[in-house]
Amino acid sequence: MNQVNTHNYSHLNSLGEMWDLLVSNFGDIVALSDPHSKPNVNLTYKEVEKNIKQFANSLQFLNINSGGKIALFADNSPRWLIADQGIIYNGCADAVRSSQADKKELLYILDHSDSIVLVIQDLATLNKLNPEIKEFKLKAIILLSDEVIEEEFSQPIYNFQQFIALGINHSFIPVSVNINDLATLIYTSGTTGQPKGVMLSHRNLLHQMRYLETVIKPLPCHRILSILPSWHSYERAAEYFLLSRGTTLIYTNIRYFKQDLKEYKPHHMVGVPRLWESIYEGIQKQFRDGSKTQQKIVFFFLSISQEYLSAKRIQKGLTLDNLQPNIFDKITSQIKALFLFPLHKLGDKLIYQKVRDGVGGNLETWISGGGSLPKHIDNFFQIVGIPLIVGYGLTETSPVTNARRLNRNIVGASGQPIPETEIKIIDIDTKQTLPQGKTGLICIRGTQVMLGYYKNPSATAKAIDSEGWFDSGDLGWVTPDNDLVITGRAKDTIVLSNGENIEPQPLEDACIRSPYIDQIMVVGQDQKYLGALIVPNLDALTKWSVTNNLSLNIPSLTATPEEIKNSDLYAKAVISLYKQELAREVKNRAGYRMDDRISVFELILEPFSIDNGMMTQTLKIKRPVITSHYQDMIDSMFNNN
Repeated sequence: MNQVNTHNYSHLNSLGEMWDLLVSNFGDIVALSDPHSKPNVNLTYKEVEKNIKQFANSLQFLNINSGGKIALFADNSPRWLIADQGIIYNGCADAVRSSQADKKELLYILDHSDSIVLVIQDLATLNKLNPEIKEFKLKAIILLSDEVIEEEFSQPIYNFQQFIALGINHSFIPVSVNINDLATLIYTSGTTGQPKGVMLSHRNLLHQMRYLETVIKPLPCHRILSILPSWHSYERAAEYFLLSRGTTLIYTNIRYFKQDLKEYKPHHMVGVPRLWESIYEGIQKQFRDGSKTQQKIVFFFLSISQEYLSAKRIQKGLTLDNLQPNIFDKITSQIKALFLFPLHKLGDKLIYQKVRDGVGGNLETWISGGGSLPKHIDNFFQIVGIPLIVGYGLTETSPVTNARRLNRNIVGASGQPIPETEIKIIDIDTKQTLPQGKTGLICIRGTQVMLGYYKNPSATAKAIDSEGWFDSGDLGWVTPDNDLVITGRAKDTIVLSNGENIEPQPLEDACIRSPYIDQIMVVGQDQKYLGALIVPNLDALTKWSVTNNLSLNIPSLTATPEEIKNSDLYAKAVISLYKQELAREVKNRAGYRMDDRISVFELILEPFSIDNGMMTQTLKIKRPVITSHYQDMIDSMFNNN
């Protein structure tokens, strides 16, 4: 079986057109496998294509015409992909979201997207939208389950098998799709609390399908474990690309993930930092469970291999601290690497091979995206020979713009641009382009940049300038060889290590309702959970202490963090009070999610102000300034928990 070359897809105008090519190249290969469904599902490329066209046939049978919007609220399964591709094959666009999302968010997306059909996970998810769902003028509601529908709805409703059967005798009428037509709406969180609909075209997504092969090179029949949400832009682009190369997608979940690694021995995976953290933590636990002698041996070899790896990186100019080593550095590091190589190979034979076997042993490429990968995890996987690389992008860029390559896997960098992608760094205030090596706002221009935000021209104009440059909201710099290095965020959005996006402003607005909180800034970029810097309301706190017969000795505003930490402000009763206040206010906020919880916090006495440079003239907090000033405190907040 020959690998499909990119040029086979270069003349496509729509995603739907790829299925004829896939069937002719990979027809009898298993495309989608769901071993945890009941019954198990294994569908070849021929069977998937047949189901996709039957889905599109049924849409046409119901007079759902090209250009219509269809809401798709469901989670990972072969039927998700069949519905998604059936919708797109019929020339429609889907507005996608998880079935687990908040009711108000789902109803908002259904309304805002102008969807005329709702495709939904099951009856439980549909019932979650009651009674409001009955007021929507939908042409049909389609379940992805086979449940018997007993309740009456004001709209026609079908389970999956009933819907597929509608179009069996219908002859599909080919639809004309322009490459710039809308393919999907993916809603992202907004600072006002209302999500924005990112409009991605066929051109945007076809770009990813064509050019991700510069990063990852799958072969037909290669196995892929799929664990991220299929509706998310990162997983979605990856799935389209991987399917275009004839691979087998195997659906897994958190419960079965570790056993599936060993059973299915995947060649490739895409994931968020939290996934790799969980694998790392599992390996570390196995190390800790060994005897004292075994632990010493493991630590010895890991430290030797770290030295070996560092020397090899310097030799090749693959360390951010020394990208252009002089001849002396190269010779010294080469000698050091040669000296350490035998011990590194022994460590590989005794320890690292067992680690690789524990995660399947068939590793070709793992890709991390959706947030920054902690350096110690990045280093560890390189030491043990697990080929983990890092990519960068946003929903608005379909999403991948940059990615490391296996032969240029620089820890701390997000890699070089993929084809048809330009990166420039501008001054955040003057908007002038900065020279290479200077840190500023990252702007992106390329085929994968979105059409805009649906029904929101002002937000679109703010995000994309007249020359097509998209404002990423991230800060960074570019190396002499065009590797992008992310240093922080200019926008407020916090991305947790599990890939979830959190807008801090609504949480802060909720918490500030507490009488004991004067100011607050939520933090947690690339962490497992949220934290906060809190300026307490000392008057309210003093009154509370008197009421509760407590004597609080409040430090002065010039007290050091250590003095504050050792003061009465950190008495057990005070800490308990703030935990209760945060929990109550966050949980009472409309649209509360588990990821919204603020798990850790630190108290600071100096208020954010214009005078100390931590607030703008319009009294908005300057997040990068505050983060930089309290970086050590923020780091210890998460490291000590």
